[in-house]
Amino acid sequence: MSDLRSHAEALWPVVEPGLPGFTVEVLASVDSTNTELMRRARAGFLEPILLVSEEQTAGRGRLGRGWHSRPGQSLTFSLGLPMAPLAWSGLSLAVGVSLAQSLHPDVRLKWPNDLWLHERKLGGILVETAGAGSAGAGGVSVPRLVVVGVGLNIARPDISAVAAAPGADPALRPQEPAGLAEVLVGLTAGEALARVVPALVSDLLAFSAQGFAAFAERFAQRDALRDRPVRLSDGSLGTACGVDSEGALQVLTGQGMRQVTSSEVSVRPC
Repeated sequence: MSDLRSHAEALWPVVEPGLPGFTVEVLASVDSTNTELMRRARAGFLEPILLVSEEQTAGRGRLGRGWHSRPGQSLTFSLGLPMAPLAWSGLSLAVGVSLAQSLHPDVRLKWPNDLWLHERKLGGILVETAGAGSAGAGGVSVPRLVVVGVGLNIARPDISAVAAAPGADPALRPQEPAGLAEVLVGLTAGEALARVVPALVSDLLAFSAQGFAAFAERFAQRDALRDRPVRLSDGSLGTACGVDSEGALQVLTGQGMRQVTSSEVSVRPC
């Protein structure tokens, strides 16, 4: 039995008592764990599940960026969980907070959904939802299946393997990524999975009950952009000033304070 499979299967008795119906599945290879769970959700499977893959051949990140994984060198998984929070704003930030605090004190969060280690990208988060998710009888919210996809570098990837964003200038060399083994020598993908999943389940349930407010201070402690000059993808320049109560990035520009949501622009430190 592989290291990843053994650690994944050991999570079931840890998580299931607090999350009835929870299952764990490990695949040798898949195009994308998020894509697979979204396919199942569209077919009617909306139960809590942890889907882990040794290899991911067509992983997806935010804005269509690719995320490919190699067995043993990275960790890719998706957690599917039915949720009906009062508000969805800030969910990806709450996920990032949970992962960062479970992994290492040096891990920081680059708004809205990147994990950073020593100023370099360590991993990414992709949150998607499926299901009805509308108000039911009496205005009670009907749960949607939230699919939280996580990709983490265990070993530091070769820079030549880092895919550029679609449409990016080929003359711009991508930043060298980080690997968790730089600060946790000898850590395996299975051990990393065991570190993050129980807390992630707990934090998702807390988000469902309390929203982003329960994570705002924790995010502030890990915020990699706060007080730094940033450039938005629409060309605007400013200084990052943390996030508001709903998780929108606050950027002080020459025209005043601007609230930026992840659907509007991307952000790079200057």
